[in-house]
Amino acid sequence: MLKMLKKFFDFCGPKRRRQFYISIVLTVLVGICEAMKLPAIWYMFDNIFSGDFSLNTVLISFLIMIIPLVLSMIFRYASTMLQCSGGYGCAAEKRIEIAEHLRYVPMGYFNANSLGYITSVTTNTMEQLSDIATRVVMLVTAGLINTLIVVIALFFFDYRIALVALAGVIIYLLFNSWIKHEGKKFAPIKENADLKIVSTILDYVLGISEVKSYNLYGKYSKRLDDANEEGRKVYTKAELRMIPIQTIQTYITRLIGVAMTIVAILLYIKGYNDLATTMTVIIASYIIYSALDSMGTFSTLSKIIERCCERASEILAIETMNISGEDYKTKSSDIELKNVTFSYDKKTIINDVSLKIEGNTKVAFVGPSGSGKTTICHLMARFWDVQSGSVLLDGKDVKDYNINSLMENFTFVFQNVYLFNDTIINNLRMAKNDATEDEIVKVLKEACCDFVFDLPDGYNTVIGEGGSTLSGGELQRLSIARAILKDSKIVILDEATANVDPENEEKLMGAIDALTKNKTVIMIAHRLKTVRNCDNIFVIDDGKIVQSGKHDDLIKEDGIYKRFVSDRKEAVGWKI
Repeated sequence: MLKMLKKFFDFCGPKRRRQFYISIVLTVLVGICEAMKLPAIWYMFDNIFSGDFSLNTVLISFLIMIIPLVLSMIFRYASTMLQCSGGYGCAAEKRIEIAEHLRYVPMGYFNANSLGYITSVTTNTMEQLSDIATRVVMLVTAGLINTLIVVIALFFFDYRIALVALAGVIIYLLFNSWIKHEGKKFAPIKENADLKIVSTILDYVLGISEVKSYNLYGKYSKRLDDANEEGRKVYTKAELRMIPIQTIQTYITRLIGVAMTIVAILLYIKGYNDLATTMTVIIASYIIYSALDSMGTFSTLSKIIERCCERASEILAIETMNISGEDYKTKSSDIELKNVTFSYDKKTIINDVSLKIEGNTKVAFVGPSGSGKTTICHLMARFWDVQSGSVLLDGKDVKDYNINSLMENFTFVFQNVYLFNDTIINNLRMAKNDATEDEIVKVLKEACCDFVFDLPDGYNTVIGEGGSTLSGGELQRLSIARAILKDSKIVILDEATANVDPENEEKLMGAIDALTKNKTVIMIAHRLKTVRNCDNIFVIDDGKIVQSGKHDDLIKEDGIYKRFVSDRKEAVGWKI
């Protein structure tokens, strides 16, 4: 138990840990106040059995009890509020901490790890932690502390009964420790079942268009059913295993009270104690039973708290890129790669690539799918760190920039756009927090987003998670509007016009021209006319630059670029 509490408190951080420490001190005071009931009970019984019972006796007993009772209510309220604030506050802060931590994790991590795992930790795990931890810490610590204080108080009445109670509590704690050990066996199995359910649901929801298109309802519904059935079996097995053990634990708490009562009666019969002490001790046995029963109900959940802390800590322990560079303001937007090599795990994606892109020029990356075009762009903006070589911006290694000053120089327009479940204006203001409404209207018009003004609430319309209420072309144009608003020196267009319908393409190309004016532009595109007029075209194949030059020069050379232009059919699976 102490190990669990220490792990949880260390996980919470200084602020929340301090709240829990104060709440435990208050719980001790609550226990002392609860123990003060015993002298009041003894005093009343003593007067009753001695024949000196009067209104004065009742008033004195009432005063002995009422003051600790009021104090107990105050202390318990303050302790409960602190523990609720600590538990729910810890979960909320850890979600934010995990999100902040993931900002600086190499993008390769997200390719190698299940989105379901991260989602499960930030939702199920943190929800369990906030809900269970608050109750477990509150009730378990209160139960244990109250029990120990009552046992200590019993030594003032009869040390023999106090020793019986203490022995019973020790037996109870040993059995409780064994229960938690048994519960620990099921914790990872339950987590895996939870993870599988979340992953299967995510896979189904994210791929719903394919499920509908290819009529895969039966197959994917069966996967969901299988995951849920597996979870049901795991949960049922765990409950069937733990219920008998917990039942035995409940009887142990009752037997402690029975043992205390029998010993108290025997001592009374033999004349060692008076009747007032005997009755007080019997009532104390019920107080101990109540405290231990409350503790036992939730103590088995302590292993869940430990595992919740461990799972969140596993994500927070993922190695991040060093982001503590200089807050450097670039003078130019020149980009240079020097002998850059990069791998995903053991597979080499970029192999000893060197290139230079001068500021305020327009270049394009051409090559087959999987050749490394997008990866090179991501390395420029330091989405990953290179294994060897260096990436320079304005003659300075990108690793020497702090992440914020580096990202100020880049604007990405991806083929797959994600917008948050918020208003259009707030999604655009991600690029510029203090953008005025006039600026928003201007960029919307420049990016051919006239459809926004026809929406019920205009740019104050909430567009749903992922922009689900808009078409692909509309999302793409909003993404370009956001990029125009950011106004960075370097613009990377990753198939930015792929989802645009023909009637808006000319307007959108004009918007892209406005976006890229007087900027360094790097294009990854599949349409020839978008790269024909570039200052330089880099042809990438198998992680290497195999050709470079202008369109008119490359078309004269035998190679990948010429084959693409001359035979479009052969290039169906190629991205240029």
